[in-house]
Amino acid sequence: MKIALAQINCTLGDLAGNAAKIAAYSERAKQARVSLLLTPEMSLCGYQPEDLLLRDGFYRACKSALHDLAKKINGITVVVGHPHEKDGKHYNAASVLRDGQVVDTYCKHSLPNYSVFDEERYFSHGKQPYVFEVEGVRFALNICADIWQPHTAMQAKKAGAQVLLVLNASPYHLDKQVARYKIVQQRIQETGLSIAYVNMVGGQDELVFDGASFAMNAEGALTHQFSAFAETLGLLELSAGKFIAGEQVPALTPEAGIYRALCLGVHDYITKNNFPGVLLGLSGGIDSALTLAIAVDALGADRVHAVMMPSPYTAQISLDDAREMAATLGVRYDELDIKPALDAHLATLHQQFKDSAADTTEENLQARIRGNLLMALSNKFGALVLTTGNKSEIAVGYCTLYGDMAGGFAVLKDVSKTWVVRLSNYRNTLGYRNTLGKVIPQRIISRPPSAELRPDQTDQDSLPPYAILDGIMECYVEQNLSIAEIVARGFVEADVRRVITLIRSSEYKRRQSPVGVRVTDRSFGKDWRYPITVRYQDNF
Repeated sequence: MKIALAQINCTLGDLAGNAAKIAAYSERAKQARVSLLLTPEMSLCGYQPEDLLLRDGFYRACKSALHDLAKKINGITVVVGHPHEKDGKHYNAASVLRDGQVVDTYCKHSLPNYSVFDEERYFSHGKQPYVFEVEGVRFALNICADIWQPHTAMQAKKAGAQVLLVLNASPYHLDKQVARYKIVQQRIQETGLSIAYVNMVGGQDELVFDGASFAMNAEGALTHQFSAFAETLGLLELSAGKFIAGEQVPALTPEAGIYRALCLGVHDYITKNNFPGVLLGLSGGIDSALTLAIAVDALGADRVHAVMMPSPYTAQISLDDAREMAATLGVRYDELDIKPALDAHLATLHQQFKDSAADTTEENLQARIRGNLLMALSNKFGALVLTTGNKSEIAVGYCTLYGDMAGGFAVLKDVSKTWVVRLSNYRNTLGYRNTLGKVIPQRIISRPPSAELRPDQTDQDSLPPYAILDGIMECYVEQNLSIAEIVARGFVEADVRRVITLIRSSEYKRRQSPVGVRVTDRSFGKDWRYPITVRYQDNF
C-alpha cells in the first residue's frame, strides 16, 4: 500500500485555509493511489496557538472545521492534528478521517514544558494508545514529544501496531535533524516498528518548522528523506510492515540549513502578517548586508527598500559597498544624510551638554536618528523595518534602544557574529539572477566590524574579539555552563566574567527588542527567561 506525508505550511488560526490545503493534499494523494495520508501536529489550526488554547471558542471553531473537513474526505484515510476538547479537558490530538466521518481521536501523552514549549499550561495528558487498520495493516499514532519518550511507542507496539505514524510540529535549530534520527532509531530498536515522521514546515513568529519529513524501516535504516524548508507530498510504499526505500534528498550543510531557515522565517512573518514589504538601514557593514541578502531571497527585490543614512563618520568605502550591493540585488535604494538632524539635536541639547565631554550619548543619537527615519518611512508606506543586529551584539548590549534596535523583526537575533561571517561567505557561493557573482562585496566581509559612530571606531574597542565573545556566549547562553566550566574549556576567566556580566546587565534591552528567527537550541526568545531586576551574580 502507499502512504503519503503532507509536509505543509499551516497558518496559525486560518482554519478554513488550512482545511482547504489538507483537502487539496488529500486529492493529490488519491490521484497517486495513496491509501493513508498523514498531516503534521496541529495541522488544522497551526502551531503554536499559545493562549488561544485558553479560549473555549477556539476549540469549538476547531471542532466545526474538523467535521467540515471530514465531509470532504472520501476514498482515503487522513490523519489530522488539532486541539481537542473532551469531558471538560483539553488535548493536543490527532483524528482519523474516513468516508466523511471523524472515526476516532488520539490524544498526545507527553506534553513538553521546556525550551519554547509550554504545553502543560494548556493540555491534559492522553493515556491510551490508538491503533487503526488500513488495508489490513495496523497503524498507531504518536504526536511529536511522544516519540521522545519510550513508553508511548511501546504502548502502541503492545496494542498491536505494525507501523508507527508520528505527527510533528518540531521547530528547527542547528543539528535538530540528527537528534530526530537518533530518537526515532531508539524507538525502532525498542519496538521493532517501522516509523513515518511528518513535520510541519513554515515560519510562526520566532519559530521556523523545517519539514524534513522522513521514514525508517524496522531495522532503523533511513528509507525516505524529503526536502527541508518546502512544502511537499512525500510518498511512501509499505510492504509487509516495512517501507520500501524511495526518495532521499541529501542533507543540507549547516550554512544552508540556517540560511534557508532565516529566509523562510522572514518570508512567512511578512506575508502571513500582510506587510507589503520591508525596509532596513544599509550601513555598508556585514550585518545589514546579510540581512539585505536574506530579505531579497525571501521576498524578492521589489518588496525590499534599503536606506543608507551616512553620518560624518561614515567611511566612503561603506557608501561605495552599500551602493554596489543594492545595485547588484536591484532593490530600491535611498541615501538620507543624518548630519543636519544630528546638528539640530546637538544644538538643542547644547545648553544641557555644555559642561560634559562627548561620549556614547552622541554616538547613540546617531543611531536613534536613523531609527526615527526608518520608522517614519514605515509609518508612511507600511513596510516593516527589519533590524540588523546579531546575537553577539544583542547578548552584550552592544546595540541602542530606539536606535538600531527599532523595528518589527530581528532577522539575525539568534545568529552570532561568527555565523554572520560564515553565512555571508555561504551566500556568496550562490550567485544571483543566474550569475555566479558575489552578492555581498568581499570588502564588507573582510573589514574589521565598526558601528562608525566616532572616528576610527571598531567593535573590538568595546568588546572582546568575536571569536572569544561568541565562544563564551555559546557556552553560557546555549549550553548553560558555569564560569568554572567555561574556563575549563580554555577561556580566560576575566573574559568569561566580563562577557557574562554584560549578558546579564543587558536583559532590559533584550526585553524591548523585536521578535526574531530562532536557529539555535536557545535563543533570546521564549526559551530565555531571565529576570531583569535581580541581585544574583554568577560566581561559580
